[in-house]
Amino acid sequence: MTIDQLRRYAVARSLFPPTSLPKALEAFGFVQADPIRAPARAQDLTLRLRVANYRAGDLERRYSRLGVHEDMFINYGFVTDRVFRLMHPRRGPAPWTVTRGRHVKGLLEFIRVRGPVHPRQVDEHFSLGTVTNYWGGSSSATTRLLEAMHYRGLLRVVRREAGIRIYGLNERPPGPLKARQLHVRLDALVDVVVNIYAPLPAASLSYAVRCLRYAAPQWSDELTGALQRARHRLAHALVDGVEWYWPTGEKPGVAEPADTVRLLAPFDPVVWDRRRFELLWNWAYRFEAYTPVPKRKWGYYALPLLWRDAVIGWANASVAGRALTIDVGYVAGQPPRDRRFGQALADERARLCAFLGLAG
Repeated sequence: MTIDQLRRYAVARSLFPPTSLPKALEAFGFVQADPIRAPARAQDLTLRLRVANYRAGDLERRYSRLGVHEDMFINYGFVTDRVFRLMHPRRGPAPWTVTRGRHVKGLLEFIRVRGPVHPRQVDEHFSLGTVTNYWGGSSSATTRLLEAMHYRGLLRVVRREAGIRIYGLNERPPGPLKARQLHVRLDALVDVVVNIYAPLPAASLSYAVRCLRYAAPQWSDELTGALQRARHRLAHALVDGVEWYWPTGEKPGVAEPADTVRLLAPFDPVVWDRRRFELLWNWAYRFEAYTPVPKRKWGYYALPLLWRDAVIGWANASVAGRALTIDVGYVAGQPPRDRRFGQALADERARLCAFLGLAG
């Protein structure tokens, strides 16, 4: 086993041939979301590479018919119903104060009577004031309570309006968990993570499993055991002094990569694990949207540029009017000399234009 084989395997198993949206979602189980649109949201940029004829916003437009849920997994995003039911019901201390907890029954009854609601409608009715948010600013206390009820599984996001979550009752909450199912559930959640991000170096596997405390906080104390079982269960190999893990039954292949350029979202499964990224491509990519402008090296929303099976640079894409501009940078300081690269980059630009609904 060599690092070249692992690199090709990582790309080939994640960038599978384009399929339907339901099949792509089921293949992953989870797609990370991000609200920044530069030139489109991360979930759309991720799906466009795996779904035939995908257009920006298709996931949001078709959300209510897809049987998926907005929810927290190892990050916030979209999970299939199968993954949702592995995580829930979430137990443990309520994610709200005793004072706020008194309003939960009232909110549930309000939504039961009114049907799906915009947070503004709830705020107008209950007016719970403001709270300090994660960034030190102010947020509506009602909105924060709705988010906590959503996290607990009492509510679900039924759709979005202008990017705002519209909440409804969770009409099909998962049933109680039997004690003998705990390890089975946890191992299944670990397998979802590994399926999305494999092959994973040992340190990244540990990190990803620890992140499942967001998906299933009620089992946080069981994650060490789940990691130990995974290390024994998963296929693995020592490559250049690093232990790597991937799903049992899969074997890293050596197929030649296609002469294709792909611009990847910052949270695409191919690049999500920055530790793995550096091991596979020997340079450190960073997401700089929240980095002060003078300190940025790659740009506000740099899209890693994949050529064949190598991430050789990055691109910043922007739309002005109906025109798409792509500024490309290269780790080596210049593009590959291969004459096929120029055409492959032009083809990817054309695909991105079609995805955004722009003229080529």
